[in-house]
Amino acid sequence: DNPAGSASLINALAEADLSATMLPECDFDLNSAEAGRIFVTEGRHDGFDLLNPRIAVMSMAEESGRAVMSHRRRQRIMRKTGGGGKRLMSYADLTEGDYVVHANYGIGLFEGIETVTAMGVTKDYITIRYAGTDKLFVPCDRLEMIGKYIGQKDRDGAVKLSKMGGGDWQRTKSRAKAAAKDIAKGLIALYAERQRKPGFAFPEDCDLELGFADSFEHEETESQTVAISEIKADMMKPTPMNRLLCGDVGFGKTEVALRAAFKAIMGGKQVAFLVPTTILAMQHYQTALSRMRGYPVTVEMLTRFKKPKEQAEIIRRTKRGQVDILIGTHKLLSKNIEFRDLGLLIVDEEQRFGVAQKEKLKEMAKNVDVLTLTATPIPRTLNMAMNGISDISILDEAPEDRRPVQTYVLEHDDGIIYDAIRRELARGGQVLYLYNKVESIDLIADRISHDMPDARVAVAHGQMDKDELEDIWRLLVAGDIDILVCTTIIETGIDLPTANTLIIENADRFGLSQLHQIRGRVGRSERQAYAYFTHRPGKALTEIAEKRLSAIKEYAEFGAGFKIALCDLEIRGAGNLLGAEQHGYIDSIGYDLYVKLLNEAVLEERGETPMKKTEAQIDMKISAYIPEEYITAQAGRMEMYKKISLIQTPEDEGDVYDELCDRFGTPPRAVERLLEVALMRSLCETLGFSRVEFNDGNLIIHTGRPDLAIWSEIFADFPGMRLAPSGDRVIYKPRGQEPTKAAKGVLVKYLRLSEQ
Repeated sequence: DNPAGSASLINALAEADLSATMLPECDFDLNSAEAGRIFVTEGRHDGFDLLNPRIAVMSMAEESGRAVMSHRRRQRIMRKTGGGGKRLMSYADLTEGDYVVHANYGIGLFEGIETVTAMGVTKDYITIRYAGTDKLFVPCDRLEMIGKYIGQKDRDGAVKLSKMGGGDWQRTKSRAKAAAKDIAKGLIALYAERQRKPGFAFPEDCDLELGFADSFEHEETESQTVAISEIKADMMKPTPMNRLLCGDVGFGKTEVALRAAFKAIMGGKQVAFLVPTTILAMQHYQTALSRMRGYPVTVEMLTRFKKPKEQAEIIRRTKRGQVDILIGTHKLLSKNIEFRDLGLLIVDEEQRFGVAQKEKLKEMAKNVDVLTLTATPIPRTLNMAMNGISDISILDEAPEDRRPVQTYVLEHDDGIIYDAIRRELARGGQVLYLYNKVESIDLIADRISHDMPDARVAVAHGQMDKDELEDIWRLLVAGDIDILVCTTIIETGIDLPTANTLIIENADRFGLSQLHQIRGRVGRSERQAYAYFTHRPGKALTEIAEKRLSAIKEYAEFGAGFKIALCDLEIRGAGNLLGAEQHGYIDSIGYDLYVKLLNEAVLEERGETPMKKTEAQIDMKISAYIPEEYITAQAGRMEMYKKISLIQTPEDEGDVYDELCDRFGTPPRAVERLLEVALMRSLCETLGFSRVEFNDGNLIIHTGRPDLAIWSEIFADFPGMRLAPSGDRVIYKPRGQEPTKAAKGVLVKYLRLSEQ
C-alpha cells in the first residue's frame, strides 16, 4: 500500500526469477488477465481468488517485499534448528490444560500465558501448576526447557503431578536415564553390527540420472531436493544405508524413492519395492512405468492378481537379473524370490507389516541399502531415527497449490452426507464412500444409487478378482464413476486428483493413523477437499474412539502425520509400541524427555560427550513480548514463542520476522526486541557467555574467560569498551543505541572474529 513497498516486492519477485508489472491503483481489467502474468498495484484490499476468470489477488504486508520468499526460508530455518528427530518433536503443540514436562521440575499442568509488568518492563510467562499450590512461571522465550507430556494417562485422562522441590523428580530422572543407558547399549550393538557389514558404494550421478531428474514434470519442493541429496549421499557410502523418509500423504515420497531406485539401477543393482496392499502396488507400478519410460529399465509387479504362470516367469527373470525394479506385496518375502544382485530395498508404510514379515525383511535387507517410506511413523521407528541409529529425512513442504482437507466429525446424517455428495458432483468431482463390511457393502451402494439416481455408483473391495478390480480402477481414473463405495482397500496408493470428497461410515472403528492415511486419498489437487468422519447416531463412543476422532479433526493441516504419530503413542500407550522394558520410564517422565535422555545415553555409549549449552541469562530492563492485540489467539502466540525460542542465527531471526509479517502484519517494537533477545541468548550460549545485563547505561557481558589480551584484541575497534579488572567481563558503553542492538552488535562482532 505504498510505492516503496511495491518496488521492493517487484525486486523480491525478480530475485525469484519471476517478472512482475507495476500498475496504477485499480487500473486492472479482470477479464483481460493473461495466464502466468504477475501484476503489482497499490491499495488496501484483502486477498481473494476466482475460478472464472482464474485469478488470485494477494495482499502483502507493508514493507514486506521479502515476505514473498519467506515460505521457502521457513523451510530452511526448520533444517537449521536441528536434525529430523528434533523437528518431529516440535510438532507436539501446547494448549491450555495440557500436561507438560519441565526438565528440571517434572510433570505439571499448563495453565496458559500470563503477561506480567514489573518496574515498567512487560514480559510474557507461561504458568505451570504442580502438586499442591506450587506454580512455576517460565519466560515464554525459554520454551526449550518444556515439552508436552506424551505417555500413559489414567482412565480419567489424568497424570500424577510432580512436587516442586525435594528429590523425587531427580530420582525419577536418574532411574529413567539408567534404563536409557541399557537400551542404548542394545541400540549401539545393533548399529555397530550393521556398520560392520560390507555395503556397495554407488558411483556419482551419471548423465542419465541428471536427465531422469530433469524429466520430472513438477518442480521439486525444497524438502524433496534435500531428501534426495541425503539419500544419494548415503548410497555412495561403503556401508549399507538405513534411512527413514517421513512425509505427509501427498508430499512426494514416491518421486524421492524413484530417484533412489534409478540410481541403484544405474549402478548395476536391482531394486525391491515392498508395499502393504495390492492397490498400492498397482499405483506404484503405473507410476514407475511412466517415470522410467524412455530409459533402459525393466519394471515388474508381483501380486495375487498375477496368474501363477506370470508369477513364475517374473520370478525366473528376477533371479537372472532381467528385472530391474520388482514391485510387490508380501509375496516379495517368499522363499522362492531370489535377486541376482539386489542393491536397494524400498519399504512403503512399514507399520502395515506384521512381526513375522518384519523378520523376513531383516533377512532380505542384509548388506543392501534400505529406504523406508512413511506418513505416520510408528513410535519405535521415530525413536530409532531420533537417537541417530537410523537416519531420517523429512518432507515438510506441501506441493504448490495444495490445500489442507476440511475435516468434519459428526453423527451419520443422510441429509448432510447427500448434500456433500451433490456439491462435489456439481463441480465435476468424484466421491469416495468408505464402508468397511464386504458382506453388506452392495446394500449401501444400492441405497445410494436409489437416493441419487443420476450418479454413477460402483463398488470396490479386496475380495474382488483382478479383472473386475482393474476395470473399476480404469473407469474411476477415466472419470466414468461418480461415487466409489469401497472398503479400506483405498487406504494407501490411490492417487485421484478429481476425488475431493470423502465419507467414512463408522469412523470410530478405525485407528488414528489409518484415518489419517484414508483422508490423504482426497485433496491431491488445487481444489478444496472435504472429509466427513461419521459414527452411528446415538452411539456411546469409547474414550479411545473419542480421542481418535478429536485428534483427526484437530490435526487436519499439512504435516499432521507427525503429530498424529505422537498422539497415537499417547492414546495407545508407550508399552504397546516401544516395548514393556521402556514404557514404565516413559510414563514417569514423558516420551519427549525420555528420548532426550536416550539420545545422551547413545552418545555416551559411543564415547562422545553430549553437547550441553551454557544457559545464558539476558537481564535487560526492556519490554520484550508478543502483545495480545498483535496475536489474539493464545495458541498462535505459543506457536510463535516456540519458533522464536529456536532462533540461532541472524538468518533465523530474519525468517521468523518474515513469517510474522506474512501472518500478522508488521511486528510492534516489543516483538522486534523479543527476536533480538532470542538471537542474543543463542549467541551467548554458543560463545559460552553466562549473562548479559544493562546497568546504568553500561552493557555488561559476563564472559567466564579471564583473558585480557584476547578481549583487548577482539574489541579494540569498539570505542567505549573496557574490561573488568578480573577480565571475566566486558563492559561496553553504547552511544545512543538501544541495549538490545548494542549487545547484539558486540556479540555478532565477536562471533565473526572467533569463526575466522
